Amino acid sequence: MPHRFKTAPLFLAIATAAGMSAPASAVQVPEKLQPGGDVELSMILAAKGVQIYECRAKKDSPGHEWAFVAPEAELFDAHGTKVGKHYAGPHWEGNDGSKVVGAVKERADAPTAGAVPWLLLTAKSDGPAGSFSKVSAVQRLNTVGGVAPSGGCSGANAGTTARIAYTADYYFFVPK
Repeated sequence: MPHRFKTAPLFLAIATAAGMSAPASAVQVPEKLQPGGDVELSMILAAKGVQIYECRAKKDSPGHEWAFVAPEAELFDAHGTKVGKHYAGPHWEGNDGSKVVGAVKERADAPTAGAVPWLLLTAKSDGPAGSFSKVSAVQRLNTVGGVAPSGGCSGANAGTTARIAYTADYYFFVPK
């Protein structure tokens, strides 16, 4: 079961020892990605996996482009223990079977070139009670990698997929 962090100093000490990123309070998070005062931080999990893209015909113009399909990542607590997974939906699912599905509310460019955007998502339970069932907001921060390929998509390879490595920190919030 994911560890819950009630204070930033505790997490910072654990995260630093584990080589993880600092908590949201120590990260320059754009105002539009703040979840609001009606929630509190419940847990922070590190994700390591891929963003999956498919070469498809453009919808509104001639040619082809890499279209986002889904994430596929494992989730780790501050001790490096695998505690869940992240996949299409987007869903976050704990080892206890609890899960939430999210919807993007806001996005901001990542401060690092070549990284997928930072996000604020609303979330709702999509499974049994457990570590994720009360989550109502999710932030994706500290992203590295994961952007679509810049080329190599044409009619000749339409339907092929690209799996681009990425990491991110997911901050899970529950109602106060």
